[in-house]
Amino acid sequence: MQKEEKAVVRKKHGVILEDRKNLTLTGVKDVSGFDEQKIALNTELGELIVKGTGLHINDFSHETGELTLDGEIDSLVYSGQRQPEGGFFSRLFR
Repeated sequence: MQKEEKAVVRKKHGVILEDRKNLTLTGVKDVSGFDEQKIALNTELGELIVKGTGLHINDFSHETGELTLDGEIDSLVYSGQRQPEGGFFSRLFR
């Protein structure tokens, strides 16, 4: 019997900010908390905190990892460390 191997597919993380009012994010894994002043997200590149006023999540698709929100956006802050993709030789021989 062979074990089935599940491939881990990493979604690309992207940020599109329009006029500091509309934000579209890709590569979002989960929303860990939100209110009108702060939204905490888990992304492919670590935790992302969006701060502002009147923040509202319009749409979030867990399947595609896309999230859209609006409000007056003041800051986007990443916390935690980004995990490197492989070691020296894996990057060298891509």
